[in-house]
Amino acid sequence: MLCSTPAGLYSPAGDFYIDPVRPVERALITHGHSDHARSGHAKVMATQQTLDIMGLRYGASFAGETQAAELGKPIGLNGVSISFHPAGHVLGSAQIAVEKDGTRIVASGDYKRRADPTCLGFEPVACDVFITEATFALPVFRHPDSRDEIAKLLKSVEQFPERSHLVGAYALGKAQRVIRMLRDAGYDQTIYIHGALGKLCDYYETQGIALGPLAPATIEKGSTSDFAGAIVIGPPSAFLDRWARRFPDPVSCFASGWMRIRQRARQGGVELPIILSDHCDWDELTGTITELGPQQVWVTHGREEALVRWCDLNGFAARPLHLVGYEDEGD
Repeated sequence: MLCSTPAGLYSPAGDFYIDPVRPVERALITHGHSDHARSGHAKVMATQQTLDIMGLRYGASFAGETQAAELGKPIGLNGVSISFHPAGHVLGSAQIAVEKDGTRIVASGDYKRRADPTCLGFEPVACDVFITEATFALPVFRHPDSRDEIAKLLKSVEQFPERSHLVGAYALGKAQRVIRMLRDAGYDQTIYIHGALGKLCDYYETQGIALGPLAPATIEKGSTSDFAGAIVIGPPSAFLDRWARRFPDPVSCFASGWMRIRQRARQGGVELPIILSDHCDWDELTGTITELGPQQVWVTHGREEALVRWCDLNGFAARPLHLVGYEDEGD
């Protein structure tokens, strides 16, 4: 039903790809991050939110045809039954279940098990084969309580009222999650955002996710002192150019699961690492496999060997897929 190809996971029976890395005739897309959702496919099936997000990122003509998949509702495609189920990664993200002749394969896409106020939580789907990501599939990766990480940011803001706090966060999912968690923690001040976040934050608002007062992080009509004590959020790439130099003595922050690795934080010049990931950590990956109890586990895009080894030691038949073209935009 599914096999690995240079273009990505392919179903010969259904004649479709899941998250293909090059333009194909029919693509099923798990979520809107650019390493999984590319433009140029003839036909795209995804949740309505993912289709909306792709439209915002790539323009209305990102695909020849689109079809919205309703969560949990099976769709027949060339004799194969397909269904989409919440993945808990970002808004609109879904696992894709593929079933034929009594065998079900579930492709997780990217997923997490932590509570996230900006998207539906992960839904365990019984299956014979589970295809899992392995972004943080090493025992060293054990994510701390997300609320503690947000509290760490707010404490720094309180301690350094004369400085701005620049938070690097991926434009889709992570930025909105940081904003919403700040609100849930009681922060009601205006949060300033890079222009790259504007359309996506507006879309989250239309989906019932209140982000509170936001304003563009620009100083054309003011001065750098306007941002003293402020929280400013932008994509990580923005902190490498002149945009970041406009703020007063900024505290450099980065919200990412990779901030668990101190050397990586130091190399990036991050003063305040915020360990906040939109992927599972080691315990959540192994716990999910144990919970599902599949006959086989296929491991892809990440630390494949360590998770395959854990599966072998714990009685799960497993193999790596060695798919290429997937990065860590949503970490």
